[in-house]
Amino acid sequence: VNNCIGFSNYKFFLLFLAYSLLYCLYIAATVFKYFIKYWTGELTNGRSKFHILFLLFVAIMFFVSLLFLFGYHCWLVSRNRSTLEAFSAPVFQNGPDKNGFNLGFVKNLQQVFGEEKKLWLLPIASSQGDGHFFPMRALSEARNPLLTNEEQWEEDGIDEEPQGSGEASSLTIERET
Repeated sequence: VNNCIGFSNYKFFLLFLAYSLLYCLYIAATVFKYFIKYWTGELTNGRSKFHILFLLFVAIMFFVSLLFLFGYHCWLVSRNRSTLEAFSAPVFQNGPDKNGFNLGFVKNLQQVFGEEKKLWLLPIASSQGDGHFFPMRALSEARNPLLTNEEQWEEDGIDEEPQGSGEASSLTIERET
């Protein structure tokens, strides 16, 4: 892979993990009958014993490690998050929101894999969007912390100017250094 996983290659990364899991499972399944022959003593060649053991255990170890990585990324896709967003919530105008891009399970899958379900398992670019703008959940004004908590403005020492002055108001912020 050797690069950052983002909008343009997330589908391909997930497919790479899924295909790698299937391949490890295929190798372990095909070598398992020879492992049984080794275990029962039916194999006579000494060098083949080492190869069979090595191949089976490596396939199983890769399968287990890839399974955890694939499972984690499937969980991230179901929440419509990247690995960066999983560790620190994205910040919007209303503040940080770890579920800011979560549109629901099906729409989250469509964000990564596209709307055509028959193309989901093929390594063809079918993701929605352009990589710069993404659909977000609608945040109602009642849940907006800036609109619901008027006491915050009074505590910060910023008072509103009296109404009726007819002039445009300006706010000057001075910083002490």
